[in-house]
Amino acid sequence: MDHVRVAAVSRNYFNMPLWVGIHAGLFAAEQLDVSLELHEPIDEVTERLKDGRVHLACGVTEQVILDSERGGNLEIIAGNVNRLPFDLIARPGIRSFADMRGRTVGVSSLDAGSSSLVMKLFAAHGLEYPRDYRMIAVGPILTRWEMLQSGEIDAGLQGVPLNLIALDAGYTALASPREQFPDFQFTSLNVDAVWARENSALVVRFLRAFVRAHRWFYDNRETATDIAVTETGVDRSYAARAWDEYTAAEIFPRDADASDAAVQALIEISALIRALPTRAGTSAADYINRTYLDKACADLEVSA
Repeated sequence: MDHVRVAAVSRNYFNMPLWVGIHAGLFAAEQLDVSLELHEPIDEVTERLKDGRVHLACGVTEQVILDSERGGNLEIIAGNVNRLPFDLIARPGIRSFADMRGRTVGVSSLDAGSSSLVMKLFAAHGLEYPRDYRMIAVGPILTRWEMLQSGEIDAGLQGVPLNLIALDAGYTALASPREQFPDFQFTSLNVDAVWARENSALVVRFLRAFVRAHRWFYDNRETATDIAVTETGVDRSYAARAWDEYTAAEIFPRDADASDAAVQALIEISALIRALPTRAGTSAADYINRTYLDKACADLEVSA
């Protein structure tokens, strides 16, 4: 049994393929003992991957792009959140983007993650950052939900199922980003390219289980909901609604692959917002290495 350390962001539904792999014994079937670390700061996930404290990470894809621009070794080897599962949620009483003028938006990080999307959504309604609103880095969706409730922020992206909980509690959905950006690689399975080359057989074994976990997720609504309740602590009715939305919109890729169209959308939106000419026009293929996933899928076809 080989031990594999994996990092991911917070205790949210994004991590379901990893939790499925653990709970359903799919990693164990590959003789892998997977320990999953959850971190609130999204930057912590990337830093741990870069310095070798973890072997793989389900992390924010934009940080792989930023690392590559700086000459780093991070690369995308599989998908995770290939389509956006968010609503832009505001406190009760805020009914429109116009009401957000002079107010505060909470984002996961000012450098990556939700900030590009937030700026793009606000710009579409005539509000520019930092002229018309404030933006502060507060961490992922669980923290943003707590700060929305306490009034420390006025709005923030909330993922399924927290957006559903918020709407039922009287909060306002200012926008659903998936309507404007149907494909957007928000998070992905990332790795240090040097480590992956040196441990290619282990990476392929991990990905065989990762692919099986995605297939299992789509085929097992009730048991997947059990896992979500156990790992996230949300009410079962909301966990079931999360499964319904994730499968209907195919937010997780059925084949566990990253999406060229979704990565390209991330590149172009981020380049426009951040005015980074080195990223504009860059191909998604520059950041995705499908070598290991292709081998894993070929192995699964042979064993089917």
